[in-house]
Amino acid sequence: MSDTTTLIIISLVAVAILLVLVLKFKIQAFISLLITSMFVGIATGMPLSDVISSIEKGMGGTLGFVATVVGLGAIFGQILESSGGAEALAQTMIGKFGKDKANWALVIAGFFVAIPVFFDVGFIILVPIVYALAKDTKKSVLFYGIPLLAGLAVTHTFIPPTPGPVAVAEIVGADLGWVIFFGFIVGIPTAILAGPVFGKYIAGKINIAPPDFANTEKPDKEKNRQLPSFGLIVSIIGVPLALILLNTLTDTLVKKGVIEQGFVADLLKFLGHPFVALTIATLLALYLLGTKRGFSKKELLDLSTKALAPAGLIILVTGAGGVFKQMLIDSGVGKMLAESIGSSSLPPIVLAFVLAAVVRVTQGSATVSMITAAGIMAPVLTELSLGAPDRALIVLSIASGATILSHVNDSGFWLVGKYFGMNEAQTLKSWTMMESIIAVSGFVLSLVLSFFV
Repeated sequence: MSDTTTLIIISLVAVAILLVLVLKFKIQAFISLLITSMFVGIATGMPLSDVISSIEKGMGGTLGFVATVVGLGAIFGQILESSGGAEALAQTMIGKFGKDKANWALVIAGFFVAIPVFFDVGFIILVPIVYALAKDTKKSVLFYGIPLLAGLAVTHTFIPPTPGPVAVAEIVGADLGWVIFFGFIVGIPTAILAGPVFGKYIAGKINIAPPDFANTEKPDKEKNRQLPSFGLIVSIIGVPLALILLNTLTDTLVKKGVIEQGFVADLLKFLGHPFVALTIATLLALYLLGTKRGFSKKELLDLSTKALAPAGLIILVTGAGGVFKQMLIDSGVGKMLAESIGSSSLPPIVLAFVLAAVVRVTQGSATVSMITAAGIMAPVLTELSLGAPDRALIVLSIASGATILSHVNDSGFWLVGKYFGMNEAQTLKSWTMMESIIAVSGFVLSLVLSFFV
C-alpha cells in the first residue's frame, strides 16, 4: 500500500472517528476534535512529543485571533440586544415599509441584527413582532417568520464578526475584509430569495396561526422604554464593518502602489484590524447604548460577563479546529490532500462545500461542520497558494455547505418549530428548505464570483 493511500485512509478514518464521537457517544465537539487530531498524529507516525507540540501550536495560533474577535463581538451584541437596539431596527423598518411589505422589512432587520447578535438570540427577541403581524393581518406566521429567519441566518452564515465565518477565516487564513465584502455580495440576493420570495410561497402552502403561547403584549416597563434611534444603531453596527473593509482596501492599494506605505497607511491598517475595530465599536456601544441610556457601570459589567458565556464554547471548539488543521499539516496529510486535489478536476471551492455539507447533514452542528471542513481545507489552500479573494470565497463556500439541510439533528430545527408551533413535517418544508436555499444560493454565487477574482 502506497504512502498516499495510507494517508487518504487515515484522513477518512479521522473524519469517521469525529462523527462517531459526536453522534454515538455524544462527546462534546471540543474534546472530539482533540481526540481526532491526536489520532491523525499518532496514526501517521509522528513522534508523541511532536503530537503535543502540534496541539499547542494549533490551539494557540488559532485562539490568539478568534478568542479576541468572538469575545469582543459577543459583548458588542449583548449591549445592542439589552438596549433594545434589535427591536428598534425592526420597528423602524416595519414603520417605513408598512404592514403590507413588513416581510421585506423583517429580512432587512434580521440581516443587520445578526451581524453583532447571535442567531438564536436575535430570533427570540424579534419573534413577538412576527406573532403580532400575523395576528393583525391574518396571514400565516411563515409569511413574516421566514424572511426574519432568512435575514438572521444569512448574516450569521456569511458576514463577520459572527463566529462561524470568523472561525473559518482564521483557520484557512482568509482576510476578514474580503469575507465581509463578498459576504454582502452573496448574502443580499440570497436573503431576498430565501426570505420574502420563498416566505410568500411557503406561507401560501402552510397556513400557521400564531401559537397559543404567543405573547404579543409587552410588559409595562417595556412599553415605557425609549428605544435607541435607528440611525444610531445602524451607525454603531457599521463602524467595525467599515473599518475592517478600509483596512483591506488600504492593504490592496499599498500592494498595487496606488498609495505609499507610511504613517497614514499604517494608521488605517491599525484602526481597521478586527481587534481595534471591534474594540472601538464595543466602547461606542457601551457608552452610547449603555451609559448614556442609564445603564450603571455594574449593569454593563454584568452584561459583558454574561455575553462571554456562549462565546466561550465557540472559542474552544474553534481552537480544537485549529489543532486539527495543524495536525494535518505537520503529519503530511494536508500536503497529500493538496496534491490529490491539484491533480483532480474538482476545484477547491467545490470540495470545501461538499465536505461541510456532508458533515452538516450527518451530525447537525453548523459550527462543527464549518470547523471540520476548514481544518481539512487549510493545508490544501497553503499548498495551492491561493490569493486573499479566493480564500474568502472558500470561507463562504464552507459556510454554505454547513448550512444545508437542517433537520432533526440540528437544534435550530427544533427552536424554529417550537416557536412557530409547527410539526416536524411543516418545519422540514419551511425551515429546512429555507436553510437549503441559503446554502445552494450562497455556494452558486460564490462559485460564480470565483471565476472573476
